[in-house]
Amino acid sequence: MANKRLKKDANLFTFSEKIQVLEDHFNTSMTRLSKGMKTFENAMLQEDKAKRAEFLDRIFHAQLGQMTTGLSPAAILIAYTDWWAHTVIAPNRCLQLMESAFDKMIDFYQNLIEYAANKNTNCFDTEDKRFHERFKDEGWHEWPYCAVANGFMLWEDWWQEASQIRGVAKDHRELISFFRYQWLNALSPENNPILNPVVLEKTLETSGKNLIDGWQNAQEDFWRHLKGDRPVGAEEFVVGKDIAVTQGKVVYRNDLIELIQYAPQTETVYPEPVLIIPAWIMKYYILDLSPHNSMVNYLVKQGHTVFMISWKNPDASYRNYGMQDYLKKGVLEAINATQSITGQKNIHATGYCIGGTLLSMAASYMARHYDDRLKTVTLFAAQTDFEEAGELMTFIDENQLSYLEDIMFSQGYLRGDQMSATFELLRPKELIWSKAVQRYLLGERPPLNDLMAWNSDTTRLPYKMQKEYLRNFHLNNDLAEGDYLIDGEPVALEDIKSPLFVVSTEKDHIAPWKSVYKIHLYANGSEITFVLANRGHNGGIVSEPGHKGRSYRIGKSAANAPYIAPEKWHHEHKSHKGSWWPKWHRWLAKHSGKKIAPPGIGAPEKGFQILEDAPGHYVLEK
Repeated sequence: MANKRLKKDANLFTFSEKIQVLEDHFNTSMTRLSKGMKTFENAMLQEDKAKRAEFLDRIFHAQLGQMTTGLSPAAILIAYTDWWAHTVIAPNRCLQLMESAFDKMIDFYQNLIEYAANKNTNCFDTEDKRFHERFKDEGWHEWPYCAVANGFMLWEDWWQEASQIRGVAKDHRELISFFRYQWLNALSPENNPILNPVVLEKTLETSGKNLIDGWQNAQEDFWRHLKGDRPVGAEEFVVGKDIAVTQGKVVYRNDLIELIQYAPQTETVYPEPVLIIPAWIMKYYILDLSPHNSMVNYLVKQGHTVFMISWKNPDASYRNYGMQDYLKKGVLEAINATQSITGQKNIHATGYCIGGTLLSMAASYMARHYDDRLKTVTLFAAQTDFEEAGELMTFIDENQLSYLEDIMFSQGYLRGDQMSATFELLRPKELIWSKAVQRYLLGERPPLNDLMAWNSDTTRLPYKMQKEYLRNFHLNNDLAEGDYLIDGEPVALEDIKSPLFVVSTEKDHIAPWKSVYKIHLYANGSEITFVLANRGHNGGIVSEPGHKGRSYRIGKSAANAPYIAPEKWHHEHKSHKGSWWPKWHRWLAKHSGKKIAPPGIGAPEKGFQILEDAPGHYVLEK
């Protein structure tokens, strides 16, 4: 069924539909231009000349940002100038690089000559793991493709050397490495149909049909992107019908959140409800995908009463909503509603990604005011110290942030596609070029799964909130430093005394596990159970029992226990096959009271009416 649908979609856009898409795209561009002109008019009304000039420059930066995918040209220019200047004044380093280039060229040609003389079936008996990881197909080990691959890797190694110049500022060096990584991935022989043996073999087998199919795929993707549609196959996963189907009701709504209470599936339940705070940079149903891998469904089946925040997808009218709005109108109001509906004093609170960061702030804020309603706190891939916050830090400096702020200022928010483009650039081989080769050169379009469909369902981020998040946390690391204020009072993570269950993932490039592990430094007064799951930021969390290839490490540290370095922790805790979910359930059960009859859905007598069925309204907003 899915394959038939995908085949049909290849010719989905007729000529008249394409004209309509172009017309709609033009109208959207005109609307944005009109908003820009209105902003320009507002700028010209500024009486202060300095403010007027600043306002106009922000408009210019915003328009320029549409062409640079949000990257600051000034930041790039400054980084390359720093690198070039230090290279020029290091003549001996330049000579060494020239010598290295010559040596690599000699090695390359020596290998070619040896092959020509011996006629080996395998060009290069290389032990370089990168070769086998990158060029996995056997075709790359045959002449002449292995020569091309080996030459490319030598070239890649040389540029790696050339970008490491002593004296260049760390952030500039990282930005240089980032762009080197981008264009080297773009020029990889894997992406060239003439140099890729897999593509050539497929072309011969199909008499070129793969290239025709690839062209159709490229057209389909282009027109869908222009129209603003989600990827081919995403329509097979309808929210509320195919995914996010665990039964529940929306029992509370304000201008920022909907609170979903899920229906019980057991005769008795643990008294303390589980409140989940997902990130608002994604839609909540990553934790309620298909029935077989839904964390919500799993918890309900284990006898937990589960509440879920579904965040509003903001438009420009939300531009002045900040982090404290998300804290108070989001987390704190959800805690109050959950407590009122269930009649229970204590709550198990769970936060995912930035939702976990916000939960840690809420837990600190509540503890400072002697509010002990949080029985436990669970954090999924959530950072509290942003000093080593992964590859995203490549884009975090004053220059880049001021440029991004100007883009968001003109829009009122950061668009989901702008955010997605940044994450794709962090993993260009896996997220851009490998997919392009498969779709456009091999002519294959594998069906989407539920996680991939969710990933394409993006949200917007309010200007003020995103500005505060990037500056206060990523740039200044205020939360870890104790400099972040709520109502004029500092947030101190050491105030948290609730038991913590912290999950990180080995391949997380958004919240690296060693960064997540730093919670041990700040919440040392709490008992901490730390889990290190395999996979990445999403796959390591959506890790239901029975999922093949899943494993994890787990360890517990008592309150006020001596700090253990992450490397030592990793060495001392063995890997376990399977899902960590059962461990978490048992941990929650251990910190819960005796089971009772399930609470009612909502509490009309307390003002919490049943508003509509889950998944609610906010999650459907585009």
